[in-house]
Amino acid sequence: MNVKGKVALVTGGGSGIGEATARLLAREGVKVAVLDRTAEEANEVANAINRDGGEALALTADISEPKAVEQAVQQVIDHWGKLDILFANAGINGVWAPIEKLNVEEWQQTININLNGTFYTIKSAAPYLKKHGGSVIITSSVNGTRTFSNTGATAYSCTKAAQVAMAKMLALELAKYRVRVNVICPGAIESNIEQSTEKRHVEEEKEPVEYPEGNIPLTDGQQGKAEDVAQLVLFLASDASKHISGTEVWIDGAQTLLG
Repeated sequence: MNVKGKVALVTGGGSGIGEATARLLAREGVKVAVLDRTAEEANEVANAINRDGGEALALTADISEPKAVEQAVQQVIDHWGKLDILFANAGINGVWAPIEKLNVEEWQQTININLNGTFYTIKSAAPYLKKHGGSVIITSSVNGTRTFSNTGATAYSCTKAAQVAMAKMLALELAKYRVRVNVICPGAIESNIEQSTEKRHVEEEKEPVEYPEGNIPLTDGQQGKAEDVAQLVLFLASDASKHISGTEVWIDGAQTLLG
């Protein structure tokens, strides 16, 4: 999985899956642009990579703002002259609530960040990826793709399902430029995305389901780690996956196969 010398942009790179991926890519010789909406977190990760002998650039942008995303991508090009790998990872869980208790503004915020933000990011990066070929990896979720039992997660699940459709459309559109587009669908992973989740009145609507031995068969209920997801992203970013495009990959320890 040789990726040495390639340039990657990792959105949501200041924590969780994004941070783990940025660090792993850097260890493998990739020049990594760490983009986060929190400057402090982006700088912390980029500085750590640089201290460890890697090469990283910290960027700050709200991916729901198209101009900010466009400027961030331009900074990558100005700094390194190319872009080979895009990990469109940034997103929020947002508000989870029964449909009549989900505010329009809350719906729109989740759509704007998760779906529009993914669109703005790929749109801005595509002209540079098309020059020499490359890899786009989008972070979707088990929600909206295999799992529909998380009551109240309507807005979130809709964005995650739409990301898969976007990837399949773009996989065909960009194939002639040798740009691959794939999707990862993590299940329960140890990360801080739960901090961006607000749940209201979901328990009263939720269908009761119990798994006495845990609902992640591969690990007896233990959540996966961000580093596990980073290894999958590395594979999809590398030439080891050169014949894979338009594909979603679930990384959930068989959690979603329970039904």
